Amino acid sequence: MKIALAHDWLNQMGGAENVLERLVEMYPGAPVFTTIYGPDVMPPAYYRWDIRPTWLNRAPAIHRHHQPYLPFYPLAVESMDFSGYDVILSNKSGFIHGLRHTPAQLHICYCLAPTRYVWDYSGYAAREGFGKWLGLAIDPVIKRLRRWDFAAAQPPVAGAEAQGRNFSTGKQAGVHYFIAISSDIQARIKKYYGRDSAVIYPPVDTSRFRPLPPSQSPEDFYLIVSRLIPYKRIDLAVQACTRLGKRLFIVGDGRDRASLEALAGPTVEFKGRLPDRDVTALMASCRAFLFPGFEDFGIAPVEAQAAGRPVIAFGQGGALDTVIEGQTGLFFREQSVEALIAVITQFERISFNPAAARANAERFNVERFKRELGEFIAQKWQEAVGSKK
Repeated sequence: MKIALAHDWLNQMGGAENVLERLVEMYPGAPVFTTIYGPDVMPPAYYRWDIRPTWLNRAPAIHRHHQPYLPFYPLAVESMDFSGYDVILSNKSGFIHGLRHTPAQLHICYCLAPTRYVWDYSGYAAREGFGKWLGLAIDPVIKRLRRWDFAAAQPPVAGAEAQGRNFSTGKQAGVHYFIAISSDIQARIKKYYGRDSAVIYPPVDTSRFRPLPPSQSPEDFYLIVSRLIPYKRIDLAVQACTRLGKRLFIVGDGRDRASLEALAGPTVEFKGRLPDRDVTALMASCRAFLFPGFEDFGIAPVEAQAAGRPVIAFGQGGALDTVIEGQTGLFFREQSVEALIAVITQFERISFNPAAARANAERFNVERFKRELGEFIAQKWQEAVGSKK
């Protein structure tokens, strides 16, 4: 089985790139096909990979400002040549699932999220800080991309139906199997694409974290580790802890920092960016980790549990998969200051077992991810080979 990896773009670091790094570990030597690659803005370790960007990589300033080129990504993805490979594993949050392949090839999509800016443009614009006028201006483009995105997500077909088989090349679009990173993403794949999917949680490096020894008690502060941007809803935690007079440490930086500092009382401390060793120490010693935003999965709550600490999270999205209510944390069901205040007050009347939190976090470790994904791919390839006999 000869495998190729496909990734939307390589011009920034985030959760998608953390997953890609594990995929490269699983399949060393597999090429990484991507639309664009900016070596100067990516880790030096990537220099050793066989990275194959498309013609779009030559567009002016695209590594720093890729959003204006949004309409061109489908064309770039369709231009990729996967000749000579049996299995194509796409790592998707954008358009990479629309790649073209032959009927003999197997396409498995590890879906971090359905393409957010075509199915929920208003939410994406809020995350990125875009103005409403931009959405109105590009609405026709978004609708066209939505049609393309849906068609690309359908199963491959033998004829020249909606998936767009190109008879001059013998290639067609289509995804044989979807894998979702969480139950929430599984539901969105069904909602937007009408496709079933398996759930394989993304890898979390739990080995970096250790609970405090039994002889040592946690300190009296709550903790957030996050980029400071609007959709993370750090404002809820700042206001709740200020009103309760509770200590809150916030690790991270972002464009919301000044406005959050203006909301904060004397019990809230902004730590900025810290070295990993300092973050792991704070994770282990905090009273609880606060997670007030809506995330597709959310790595940080798992890391906190790996450090033996409970999590207070907004009860939607990936947190419903990663936090066990009453055992490793609590949920608040409404994104409001009052709801968070109520759950913090409830939390302080309950004790949590660090060992239970650590055990839950191990359900998401790196080796589990590699095993589950590797077995899934091998099984589907064997089924594909068997069906051709």
